[in-house]
Amino acid sequence: MGGSAARVVTAGSAEEIIRAVRAVDEQILILAGGSNVVIGDSGFPGTVVLVRSRGLRVVAEDAGSVTVRVEAGEPWDDLVAATVANGWAGLECLSGIPGSTGATPIQNVGAYGQEVAETITGVEVYDRVDGTRRIIPAADCGFAYRGSIFKYGDRWVVLSVDFRLTRSPLSGPVRYAELARALGVEVGDQVPLADARAVVLRLRAGKGMVLDATDPDTRSVGSFFTNPVLDGATYELLRERAADIGDPPAWPGSDGMVKVSAAWLIDKAGFTKGHPGPGGTAISSKHTLALTNRSGTAQTADLLALARDIRDQVHARFGVTLHPEPVLINCAL
Repeated sequence: MGGSAARVVTAGSAEEIIRAVRAVDEQILILAGGSNVVIGDSGFPGTVVLVRSRGLRVVAEDAGSVTVRVEAGEPWDDLVAATVANGWAGLECLSGIPGSTGATPIQNVGAYGQEVAETITGVEVYDRVDGTRRIIPAADCGFAYRGSIFKYGDRWVVLSVDFRLTRSPLSGPVRYAELARALGVEVGDQVPLADARAVVLRLRAGKGMVLDATDPDTRSVGSFFTNPVLDGATYELLRERAADIGDPPAWPGSDGMVKVSAAWLIDKAGFTKGHPGPGGTAISSKHTLALTNRSGTAQTADLLALARDIRDQVHARFGVTLHPEPVLINCAL
């Protein structure tokens, strides 16, 4: 979906990425997998730098861990498969997520109880402000729920990411109840890495969250909205508004904050699985949070109209504002 770019440059290494960025005076968009990006129908008026760097290597290790440096353009699921095959635990529950490794720190990718912030030790970047190349330690990356210092701005260009992983044939403790049930274990148990990966892939496929050319439900950017994070008072107001239908699914966070299920809010506001939108768009028939180009011919304006309708109706019903998870380029909700 979306229009064309004025100019496209392909960069196959960190050095080529830096050269491409330095050579551009106009608007620039750094794009890798594009799996979490929505482009406006008028396209992008500047230069798109396609990140196609590849590779991973061990940069530190000891008896219990290994630190792997991964190029920004390395396909994410290829990396996860490699870590599982090598007996390195820490990324197995992030199997099946489309896109590139360099994108994962930008929105602190997470799923099934794991986030990349837990294993990232540093992010190598090119600083467009002072023209330097350096590694930003994880503590300075501003990692938060689906966010980081890299997400809202164009100062930093991610070149590679360092992950510290545990040498273990077993996964980390399973934290996500749905995953634990599917594995036949209790929350907190550990399972073989390959089992965790296989079941996560199966769960994601059942929700249309693993790319499949034959399945129109996978023509999406994954979850379109993030789960709202509310303060205690706002959450109590939400409970009052929802008193006639039951408590919204929620998870307590730090400082009294509460994360609420966006999928539940959307469903209870009247937007069920498969709900049709304009121009051949639709909510996925498998997952309420995914908005799809079901016809294959829909325009970005159609997708945003559906998203806008959902956002506005959820706010009218529950007083909670949903925010988009994908990056919107030359368009707005």
